[in-house]
Amino acid sequence: MLLVDLNAVAPRERAEAFHHALTDSSVPNDVVHEEPEAGIHARMEAWRVGGLDLFATRNSGFEVRRTERHVRHHRSNPVVSVSLQTEGTHRAEVGGTRRTLGRDDICVFHELSSRVYGWSGDGASRAMMFDANRLGVPPDVVERASLRLPASPLYGLVLNHLREVWRDPARLEGDAGAPALASATTELVRALLLSAAHAEDAPAVRSVLDETLLTRVRAYVRRHLADRDLTPERIAAEHAISVRGLYVLLGEAGISLEQWLIGERLAKARQMLAAARYDRLTVAAVAARCGFSSPSHFSRRFRAEYGMTPGEWRRRRA
Repeated sequence: MLLVDLNAVAPRERAEAFHHALTDSSVPNDVVHEEPEAGIHARMEAWRVGGLDLFATRNSGFEVRRTERHVRHHRSNPVVSVSLQTEGTHRAEVGGTRRTLGRDDICVFHELSSRVYGWSGDGASRAMMFDANRLGVPPDVVERASLRLPASPLYGLVLNHLREVWRDPARLEGDAGAPALASATTELVRALLLSAAHAEDAPAVRSVLDETLLTRVRAYVRRHLADRDLTPERIAAEHAISVRGLYVLLGEAGISLEQWLIGERLAKARQMLAAARYDRLTVAAVAARCGFSSPSHFSRRFRAEYGMTPGEWRRRRA
């Protein structure tokens, strides 16, 4: 949903429209704008995926200042924002510590902590808003974690997960799995924050890592479906557990690893064959991208699962 496009607003009214849109979609702040020759410009959009609010903005230089005054007047259900910097070099200050943020950085703010955030020139960011009470991580822990997120072994996993969610949020809004996706994303962010804030062997961290292990394993497998060497041994090693422990974990969830992996690969291939942007790929190329080493084996499994060959499915979609 488009919140505001300042190109459609009179220049003298743009600062007020910007602040109004930002306040409605995020939290109250003081905003200071740069004044480029072309005038202030911004485009803000929002989505809601399974109860998780997503907010994207692309705008001219600005700085958002959240002071103790704002913190004292927070809403009854405060949020934790988790954002990716998609364009420009961003600046952030929390607890007196200043940082610069780029495309490989996750930026985290708790509504109950003061902060400064912004960028010079044109920039863009994408943020997810998590209910702080549901996330269950105190403001001081969020603040401590925000300063050392890359130190966590979960950082790369969560960064890639957030990027995938942002790939097509409009499509995810109406998906039947959106509530489960929002819940899994909340668990992963909680695990990242606790991991970054504490030593890995701290009880709180170990507990949340154990609780989210299945979610992390499934997310890892889905990111590596194209890898033909995605073996049980590799999956187990990536998560510091034994192969037997992996099978026990999946068995308790009613999952057969081999069958689930085949099902995930078939589902991805089916989706690719139905997407116009992959029309130039042969069926064999789609099979390879989904981790199948043999096109004939892929076709047999596809037909057994969906009652038609991959080519028939592609033609029916067309």
